[in-house]
Amino acid sequence: MNPFLAVVAAGFLARLSYQMARSPVLPRFAEHLGAAPELIGLVVAASTVTGVLFKLPAGALSDLFGRRRVMLLGAVFFAVPPFLYPFVEDTASLLALRFVHGFATAIFSPVASAYVAGLSEAGRGARLGWFSSASDVGATAGPLIGGLVLYATASFTASYLLVGVIGVLALGAALLVPENETTTAPAKSSLITRAVEFRNGLRDVITTPAVLTAAAAEATMYLGFGAFLGFLPLYARAAGLNDAAIAVVLALELAIAVVAKPFAGSLSDRLGRKPVIVLGLFACAAALPLIFRTTSLVGLLAAVPLLGLGVAAVTPATNALIADLVAARRLGTGMGVFGTIWDVGEAAGPILAGILIGQIGYERAFDVIAAIIAAVAVMFAIRVRIATASIGGRE
Repeated sequence: MNPFLAVVAAGFLARLSYQMARSPVLPRFAEHLGAAPELIGLVVAASTVTGVLFKLPAGALSDLFGRRRVMLLGAVFFAVPPFLYPFVEDTASLLALRFVHGFATAIFSPVASAYVAGLSEAGRGARLGWFSSASDVGATAGPLIGGLVLYATASFTASYLLVGVIGVLALGAALLVPENETTTAPAKSSLITRAVEFRNGLRDVITTPAVLTAAAAEATMYLGFGAFLGFLPLYARAAGLNDAAIAVVLALELAIAVVAKPFAGSLSDRLGRKPVIVLGLFACAAALPLIFRTTSLVGLLAAVPLLGLGVAAVTPATNALIADLVAARRLGTGMGVFGTIWDVGEAAGPILAGILIGQIGYERAFDVIAAIIAAVAVMFAIRVRIATASIGGRE
């Protein structure tokens, strides 16, 4: 199989399996086990904590041992943990299993992105856009299929067994991905040599200001997007919309993002990463105050495409920019840094929004979040221009 198609198929199946396990089955399962709302939130967030802790080392290890090996390790965590859910009988065990299951995306995601970015510099943004869109389709279909299976069978066991089967298919697709990367350490190098190379890789990436700035741009976009996902349903319900209407609004935003990502990535290949990222951030900053000042279905359907376009512009272009900025042998480390900072932003979005909404209400809360995104866009435009000029990167 074509290497790109193989990794896209693996990414689609992996996200499909992972999101089926997460929503809406997981909160229902935790509630079934007697978890209080606070503990349910912790259970849902446990896998994100794994990503924050392990995406960076996973990416760096792929620079040392090869992308395919590390991707396969991540794919094992898609295939095995789901079959353990039927044996869970208390919330403590569920919490531990969720943390372990989180190794799937923590290991696989940054390494798969590095693999796609490393296939060729030409068309890098477009490829990353297609890869991201395929993963998003899997992430969207997962909750839908999981909810339908749970509704049809009323069985958590059946739901998680299907999750496991799809995880096994993801592992099978990953096995079709050929190794096409050279590692930074010789095959027979000592543990000390590999440890030194690991440290040097982290230092090279973390001390490149443009890498951190690009990762911060993505994280800030996800700060706003995470807040949107977390609170649009509550806001829309308070405005009088029913669950079906809310689902249509969310589906429209996601559909716009999925369709536009490959085109935005291709645009960044032609025009440069920076203008696409800056425009995307400003689109997100403009969309959020509009969305949370709208109380009709028609108004929301008119406003959310702007957010979808903003998300579509930022994600593939920032991924490609990270790949442009770091040496080919450091792609895994670069994507690991990127993924870690991204997870922090995504996790912080609902938390920050909840605090602000409680204090100043929806409109002003999302005005503040939009102002943060706009400020980061300006900082990104200034700092990346200066930083890339010194290392020969592209703007």
